[in-house]
Amino acid sequence: MRISVKAIIALLACVLFAGTAFAATVTVDPAAIVNGYMNVHDLGDAFIWGSGWGLPALTAVYSGSNLELGPNSIDDPAPYWYLPSGGPGSVGQKIMHANCYAQVDGPLAGQTLTFNGEVLSNTLTSSHVAMAFIKDFAPDFSSFVTTTVVLPASGTFSVTQNLVNDPARHVQYGFEVIGACVWVTDRASYGTAVVAPYIAVSTEESTFGGVKALFR
Repeated sequence: MRISVKAIIALLACVLFAGTAFAATVTVDPAAIVNGYMNVHDLGDAFIWGSGWGLPALTAVYSGSNLELGPNSIDDPAPYWYLPSGGPGSVGQKIMHANCYAQVDGPLAGQTLTFNGEVLSNTLTSSHVAMAFIKDFAPDFSSFVTTTVVLPASGTFSVTQNLVNDPARHVQYGFEVIGACVWVTDRASYGTAVVAPYIAVSTEESTFGGVKALFR
């Protein structure tokens, strides 16, 4: 009995991928990373409260497909936020965990998710840190599993996580900037991080380009 080439290829694919979770890859996308959430902590970094915030309030701003992430500013001079009060040179009294993210409910369950992108620049000082993350939340958001990576000064970043196989869970991927709130006129001195979509090099060109040239 003769077996066709197509049948052999199909059989090999079954062997290679049997028991292997499906994979998905996402990147920086202004149509997807549109949600904002702020977790406010005390100066010891203990959680106080959290709520949904718009991206501009997080100081996360798109320019085309590039996303600029900056230290958070609160336009409220009250001593709750700043000492002695809000103004140039004031000292932030809360540690802000500013999250901007995409959320996907259902379709990614059980998959291996990779979130990658390109850091065009990262001039944040040691007062603040920017991270890329994947978070896999329980259906009621009571708990989550997360994987994070600190953004480099420049170059690519990549975060990968095996997601729980439960379509009722909520998957988020995006960025978190952590650090004390700063008065708006002081913000520039703390730097920013600018991230862009990851553009993959063609596997054919990068791996087989030289071989192809031999047969042209």
